[in-house]
Amino acid sequence: MSVPGLAYGPLGRGCMHVCVDMQRLFAEPSPWATPWITRVLPQIERLVERRAEQTVFTRFLPAQRAGQGVGAWKRYYERWSSMAIDNIGPEMVELLPSLAACCPPAAVIDKHIYSPWFEGRLRAFLMEHEIDTLVITGGETDVCVLATVLGAIDFGYRVVLVTDALCSSSDATHDALLTVYHQRFAQQVETVEMETVLSNWT
Repeated sequence: MSVPGLAYGPLGRGCMHVCVDMQRLFAEPSPWATPWITRVLPQIERLVERRAEQTVFTRFLPAQRAGQGVGAWKRYYERWSSMAIDNIGPEMVELLPSLAACCPPAAVIDKHIYSPWFEGRLRAFLMEHEIDTLVITGGETDVCVLATVLGAIDFGYRVVLVTDALCSSSDATHDALLTVYHQRFAQQVETVEMETVLSNWT
């Protein structure tokens, strides 16, 4: 049975909310700040308050020190040496306080690259919980959310992307990626607003 916005029907017990990288280092004044992360935070809080036990947060962990990493990542952390953990402090990788307060029962899975899939912990967690559907929120729409969505598609998950619970530091590429999700991945990605998720997760 389809519902408005959800082509493949309501969300059920095999569904997990994956919230991408809603962390202090992207919210506080820094070169990586995402100015409207606070605009989408209330929407994410609404879902987490209702579904904390069915939420997993990913956290992006920068290199420990400037220039650390393999290949292009080494160059990346030479360019962004100010964002190494030794410089910003370990507290900056923490989730935003209102979300951190929900852990547990919400789970946290760390990653060192954009994708949460290569290190294997997210996939193992979802398999353990017999998950077949992912509701995805967080940031950034055009970087870590993109990597999360593409991996989820490749693994065959049903993907529900919550458009009013996504943020980016670039309005132009945020809008461009929403167009891509709508037009190029329409068979594999359902794009809806938070109210649709809240009303149809049974």
